Amino acid sequence: MKKRDVYIVGVGQTVISKDAGIRGRYLAREAIEKAVTKAGIEISDVTMLVVGNMMSGILANQQQQGALVADVVGLRGIEAATVESACSSGASAARWGVMSVAGGFHDTAIVCGVERMTHATKEDTTAALATAADWELEGCYGESFISLNAKIMRHYMDTYGVTAEDFGHFAINAHDNGMTNPHAFLHKKVDMETYLNSRMLVDPVKLFDAPPVCDGSAAIVITTEERARALATDGRPIIKIAGSAIGTDSLALQAREDKLFLRGAALSTERALQQSGLHRDDMDIFELHDAYTIITSLSLEAAGYAERGKGVHFGKEGEIALTGSLPLSTMGGLKSRGHPVGATGVYQLVETWLQLAGEAGENQVPNAEHALVQNIGGTGATVVSHVLSRVS
Repeated sequence: MKKRDVYIVGVGQTVISKDAGIRGRYLAREAIEKAVTKAGIEISDVTMLVVGNMMSGILANQQQQGALVADVVGLRGIEAATVESACSSGASAARWGVMSVAGGFHDTAIVCGVERMTHATKEDTTAALATAADWELEGCYGESFISLNAKIMRHYMDTYGVTAEDFGHFAINAHDNGMTNPHAFLHKKVDMETYLNSRMLVDPVKLFDAPPVCDGSAAIVITTEERARALATDGRPIIKIAGSAIGTDSLALQAREDKLFLRGAALSTERALQQSGLHRDDMDIFELHDAYTIITSLSLEAAGYAERGKGVHFGKEGEIALTGSLPLSTMGGLKSRGHPVGATGVYQLVETWLQLAGEAGENQVPNAEHALVQNIGGTGATVVSHVLSRVS
């Protein structure tokens, strides 16, 4: 069966916040309604909804987000499902949506990511996030998501002889970009002194090495080339999902062949690029999963933009800024925009669409045509990569 090309024709997002009073279904409805309006379609044109969510069943006692959200937005009866792959749930949902349209099962679909985290206690949220790890080998021994990333960061520092200061430019860049993103959770300028003096969470991970706990929802409308071009008669840009792939690795760090290499990221990057017919050097943006500064370093290496052990130094000369050779975290990333885990992968796609469409405002990357977007579940067990391209 020949695959059809898939296009993003509408995007929507909520302001990322810390508002325990707004239930997830209403966050999702807001994002979806914005995406549908942006696309210029009727909600009745949609025949499939895929929702990315990680922790609603644990923190809100609510499963079946697909059917729940479909009902709330006026799509009762359509095909709907929930996708979970920890912190990469949003991008995994997008992968499902892409396959449904590419395979000819649906012509127009909505992908929505949603997560509420701030209504629960800190202890409950921390425990829920830890389910992204291997419970038998890690979770039951008291490992948290922060402690696991601290182990990776310490191992990297000891192996390659780098210091805490070497990671600071990633956080500084993300916060610089988040300052001018109206949807970002943190509008806080960070310099090296602020970064180095921030509170230690789990040595060596400091406060500004990690993302904030927050709530949010984002959505995209995807459709066929025929429908995308029909909607573009008003001169709007046409943005294609040129590549979509998932790569996996073991959940447990101790089970990995190489604890300092994100094999899932390398696999999904190569698969998505191969589908797109493009090279990594063609990318004008790398919207990576900067939940922790160590993951930024490892992602650059796994995607082939830096040699092993040198990812931490990439960008110190401005290469990752909005006007650099490979902009990262263009709207603040997980560090500043925020990381409502199940929604993050869709936020990344929304923001990248805005960049390629020339609608990113003060955060616009000049002349952006192609982008690699990567969302990571756990400490690298499920990695979803998409390549987006502006075709007109």
